[in-house]
Amino acid sequence: MVDYIRNATKFPGIAMILRVDGEVRQSDGEIQMVTRYFITSLRADEVSPEGLLRLVRDHWSVENRLHFIKDRWWDEDRQWSTRPGLAERLAMLRDAALAALRLLPGVCEKLPIRARADHLSRNLPTALNFIGAAI
Repeated sequence: MVDYIRNATKFPGIAMILRVDGEVRQSDGEIQMVTRYFITSLRADEVSPEGLLRLVRDHWSVENRLHFIKDRWWDEDRQWSTRPGLAERLAMLRDAALAALRLLPGVCEKLPIRARADHLSRNLPTALNFIGAAI
């Protein structure tokens, strides 16, 4: 199977294909079964099944912690520019804002990023003080 996919895709680095079955809980409480496939250049003698699962989970933690916030809350995917370099600079500003919200002092660390942003938007003196422009 791996040889077939490697040849069909003309992607020479494929060493293994993974299938991960899981459950996704929808906002209405319904549980949906999902199957995801992954390819890797790691060989079976280089990583254990537990190590592969950890890599998959790490991938999804990045997706859930960063891309979900940027795509869902800040609608980054629909923002574009024809001006060269502007989209990249705006993405960097969003990344900096996200990092700053994660480091926000005086706010419970378990508070979600959205709640931290809401906290700053309701407390202008705190927001200005946080960016070093105290009033």
